[in-house]
Amino acid sequence: MIDIIKAKQAFKNYVKKYDINNSKIALKIAHIERTSQIARNLTENLNLEKEDIELAELIGLLHDIGRFEQVRIYNTFSDKDSVNHGELGAKILFEDGEIRRFIEEDRYDNIIKTAIVNHNRNRETMQWSNEKEELHSKIIRDADKIDILYILTFEEKEVAWGKADLSNEKITDEIYREFMNKESIDYRKRETIADKLVSHFAFIYDFNYTFSLKIVKENGYIDKIYKRFKFKDNETEKKYNNIYNMAKTYLEENCNK
Repeated sequence: MIDIIKAKQAFKNYVKKYDINNSKIALKIAHIERTSQIARNLTENLNLEKEDIELAELIGLLHDIGRFEQVRIYNTFSDKDSVNHGELGAKILFEDGEIRRFIEEDRYDNIIKTAIVNHNRNRETMQWSNEKEELHSKIIRDADKIDILYILTFEEKEVAWGKADLSNEKITDEIYREFMNKESIDYRKRETIADKLVSHFAFIYDFNYTFSLKIVKENGYIDKIYKRFKFKDNETEKKYNNIYNMAKTYLEENCNK
């Protein structure tokens, strides 16, 4: 049985040991709480059973548990510059034994662990052993990306990007090529913050459910993020406009499938 109310209280107790006045910690707590609710909304839209709805909500609560230690030790959300936060979260929960804070029984452990490890992987490297693990990996990936787009729409640039002014940044040719070819962005190839911005626009190619695309479109996230940035480099500004137009077209074509 999943006691989601108890799990939410356990989460509040867990994060008390971190500095909630740290903007990164505060951002991540809010992100986790919203992502958990989005995951619930997705499962309800899919008409899943109560068990899966509550499990998705629980996974949403736990998917970024590794972020807090990542920030404490490395003061960054960049996995490239620190540690894979999905794998760290799985270790904290299942090797260090923190999972029992959130759920007493172990029957869902493999699903939870698989979803957490998969949530920040490239699509090509995801792995699962059964349909339940696949289902919940896809749900948390969508929910996580939806809320990241929300953050990039409304959060202060300094907090979201680590830099208040991106106008001097450039979009590299390889990242631009991957986006325009509708490929998954290889995060290891990102060289600039503008490349990181492009990889977030590329979330639209990675959603598993039409309902997720509709949320992005209805909230105008692509439009609002686009309007937040202008680039001084003419070639980068041209690339950025092309990326935006491609993203808008993709949303229009795929929201009603």
